[in-house]
Order: sequence, then structure tokens, then C-alpha cells
Amino acid sequence: MGLKSAIKAKLVSISSSVSGVMGFLGGYQVCHNICLGIIALLSIIGITLVGMPLLFLTKVAVPFWIAAFFLLLVSLGFYIRSKCLSKNLLLLNGGIIIAAVPFNSLKNFMIFFWIIGGTLVLISIVLFIRDKIVKKSKSNHKGK
Repeated sequence: MGLKSAIKAKLVSISSSVSGVMGFLGGYQVCHNICLGIIALLSIIGITLVGMPLLFLTKVAVPFWIAAFFLLLVSLGFYIRSKCLSKNLLLLNGGIIIAAVPFNSLKNFMIFFWIIGGTLVLISIVLFIRDKIVKKSKSNHKGK
């Protein structure tokens, strides 16, 4: 593989990873749960907090989600054009982004977004595990 295609593959991989992380941070519930987790962990070592230490993330949830959605579209474009990404990773990122929709106008439908996004995430995990098992069994048969 040439240097140019290696750099292109690395950039696409980074873009896809950033998309998933930003989609994850875009959901209000996620930010809230991370804050609660930090408060719980700090309380174990004796530090008490009043309020939410990551409340500022709720102000940037929508821009993070929009950026994550845009990066997912870019990654999807690369996948369609050159098949240089894992379809399981795209499915996982899409599920995270769907589950983390941060728009208040859609809050009545959040349960549906969580179900659809969670289902996509679970499917991608199952497919990833299945692919690893198939690959392992093929390598075991070649060795015998």
C-alpha cells in the first residue's frame, strides 16, 4: 500500500472515530450520566461536588452532534466510494448518533431514537464478534 493510500485510510479512520465520539457527546443524557459518574468516582476518594461539573457540555451538544453527523456522512461517502472502512464501525457510529439526537423539539420521540440507535449498536457488536469468530476459525483450519 502506497504512502498516499495509507494516509487516506488513516484520515478516514480518524474521521469515523471522531464522528462516533462526537455523536456520543452530543446526547444530553450521555453528558448527564458522565457527570453523575464523575461525581460518584470523586465521592469515593472523598471529594464532594455540588452541581454538575460538565454542565458546559450541554451548551455544545447540538454543534457536537451536527459535526458528528457530518463526519458520519463523509465516512459513509468514503465507504461507498472505496470500501476502505468497516461497515460494522459505520453501523456503530450511526447507532450512536441516532441514539444521541439532542434536539428538544424531538424529545417526545427520544425513546424511538434510543431503540433504533441501540439496536444498530447491538447489531454492529454482534456482527463484529461474528466476524472475529469466523476469522479465527478460518485461521485455525489453515493451521491444521
